[in-house]
Amino acid sequence: MVVYSLYFRKFFVILSLGSALSGCATTDNRHDPLESMNRAIFSFNEKLDEIVVEPVARGYQRFLPPPLRMIVGNFFSNLDDVVIAANSLLQLKFMDAMASTTRVVINTTFGMLGAIDLASDITQVSDIDINKRNEDFGQTLGFYGVGSGPYLVLPILGPSTVRDAVGLGVDSTFIHPARAIYTGFDLLTVRTPVATMEFIDRREQLLDLDKTLEEASLDKYEFVRDAYLQRRDSLIQNNGTSSAEESVDFDDEEIIIDD
Repeated sequence: MVVYSLYFRKFFVILSLGSALSGCATTDNRHDPLESMNRAIFSFNEKLDEIVVEPVARGYQRFLPPPLRMIVGNFFSNLDDVVIAANSLLQLKFMDAMASTTRVVINTTFGMLGAIDLASDITQVSDIDINKRNEDFGQTLGFYGVGSGPYLVLPILGPSTVRDAVGLGVDSTFIHPARAIYTGFDLLTVRTPVATMEFIDRREQLLDLDKTLEEASLDKYEFVRDAYLQRRDSLIQNNGTSSAEESVDFDDEEIIIDD
């Protein structure tokens, strides 16, 4: 299972409860008119992950001590908060934008460039709500009524839609601080190593969920597609609920994707 984009960690909130959905996810095929192509890319991603990505992630987990992995994860999470703050502002969610901006300021200054997530610690011991939010440009487009378009599996990056693919491009090119603010960074010596490290760190965080996904459904492609589409629809309908506080209702027996 390949690591799927910067925001795919949100999708695994659902996958971690996969046993509740096993074999019962259904999505109307009108959401996946490119299924043949998508399945081919999905198979390519799975093979690439099996041969290259997962072994590298397991080596990273084996040789880097947990405290250092936590520091790396916090650092990249702090960069993500810049993207979240910008998209909250674009969606006119001023309180959420302020909360995410506060997280960046606190974690960047007192948290040593994001190595320590002090903002979350402050939330846990006080009434100040600066939990991590959950916004991206794909959600921003959805907020303004842009349809998701067909389901799309991207090489390496995994499940998406036409709208989310555009959103990912905007976030990574024009908003993400490592690629937008510090434009003087050299592509080969700085940007590529940083992106690769982030990629490996994200994949390492998902290693423990591999078995859950494998057991979730007889058709892994359909399960990933249906869970992803419902997750994205839920994020837009629920205004980007904080990942630390969100809950998922599995009372229904099926995942239904509405227009």
